[in-house]
Amino acid sequence: MPTGEKPLENLTVASQERQKRRVALVVQYLGDRFHGWQRQPNYRSVQEDLETAIGSALNHSRVITHAAGRTDTGVHAAAQVVHFDAWTCIPASRWMSILNGRLPDDILVRASVPVPDDWHARFSATYRRYRYTLYTHAVPNLFAKSRAWHYYRAPLDETLIQKALEPLIGRHHLAAFHRAGSDRPHSWVDVQEAFCVRNGDFVVIEVQAKGFLYGMMRLLVGLLVQVGSGQRSLESFTELWRSENRDEVKYAAPPQGLCLLRVGYDPNPFPIETWYDAQPLLSLPTQFPQS
Repeated sequence: MPTGEKPLENLTVASQERQKRRVALVVQYLGDRFHGWQRQPNYRSVQEDLETAIGSALNHSRVITHAAGRTDTGVHAAAQVVHFDAWTCIPASRWMSILNGRLPDDILVRASVPVPDDWHARFSATYRRYRYTLYTHAVPNLFAKSRAWHYYRAPLDETLIQKALEPLIGRHHLAAFHRAGSDRPHSWVDVQEAFCVRNGDFVVIEVQAKGFLYGMMRLLVGLLVQVGSGQRSLESFTELWRSENRDEVKYAAPPQGLCLLRVGYDPNPFPIETWYDAQPLLSLPTQFPQS
């Protein structure tokens, strides 16, 4: 418990009866120092830190959290969605402030709301949306280093990347972008939206789908960069994933450029300002004063 933190008894509400409650959270984290979302022995994970904080508020009771998606090592989240069950008198709305007083400085809770007992962070989701950011200027920038892939070896044409993304909209078998080690029995993906835009020296790729394959976004971006830099034609890119040629997809984009942007629900239980587009877009001036 952090120094000066008050015991849970001072946070309870006398008028509330102790009962089983399901609480949903919007959680942000910086992936740099985590070995991904999922709890695992000998490595730091977001799940373990979050469960430890919840448990400390419940007199060290064991709590299991469930996330909408399992982000990999080094991947960030702007609006990961998590739920947990607890026998407590604490109203759901109080958990945001309670947990932010207990969590390390690379995890933050933006919202906490009550949800029905049959609501599930993973299985109730209608989509996940990821954003990948590339920094294309030749001069390195420390402020972009941990949030973007510094790709400057060749110019990137965002219009070519956009054209490559368009045929992916719809339901497709994307085995070419499915990393080994997944327990998912198939590679079908329902891609709802995909686009690429340039913002000065930053190129942003966003993909929204009902669900994502293990490692899909980083493998996809690695191949899209080949298209945008002229190393691979649009026709070759489309033929590769349609033929499910996993052997040709050899390079994954580095993790620091990837962020779980948000997770969708119908109806959405969270205030829109806590959940929608919570990752700031990186930008730098394109013109400088003459001196």
